[in-house]
Amino acid sequence: MSQTEIRHHQESVTIQASMEAVYDLVSDITRTGEWSPVCTRCWWEDDADAGRIGAWFVGRNELPHRTWETRSQVVAAERGREFAWVVGGDRVRWGYTLTPAGTGTTLIESWDFLPGGIAFFEEKFGDAAPVQIADRTRLAHDGIPRTLAAIKRIAESDTSREDDRS
Repeated sequence: MSQTEIRHHQESVTIQASMEAVYDLVSDITRTGEWSPVCTRCWWEDDADAGRIGAWFVGRNELPHRTWETRSQVVAAERGREFAWVVGGDRVRWGYTLTPAGTGTTLIESWDFLPGGIAFFEEKFGDAAPVQIADRTRLAHDGIPRTLAAIKRIAESDTSREDDRS
């Protein structure tokens, strides 16, 4: 049955905050539970490596019918530009890319279900793999706009608080 093609999805939002402020927010994986509809908590395996390329972190994911943890490695960490990680070494790549948008930032969230993830699902779920893959694809498609809306709300709220202190 092997479906080794990469499944890709991305969406964007414009946020009235600096690229550095938005990057600092999305690269703080310990805050992921504030905006993700599935990932309720993340923590660094080694705080000394936090936010750097090569750093590993664990994410706790919760849905009504199941809870699981994943281990991810940071693969891109360029402040103000890009932050990304790969789940399970080769299964799924999640990332944020930032570009200037007037006085704000366009934040792009991307999701790539990689060939290693497809193979993992085929091995783990057998004949049920296509249904499981479709479910993960639906979760990404539904979750990305919700995540971006929450990040926008938090970033713009943080920016207005900073303006009030000035």
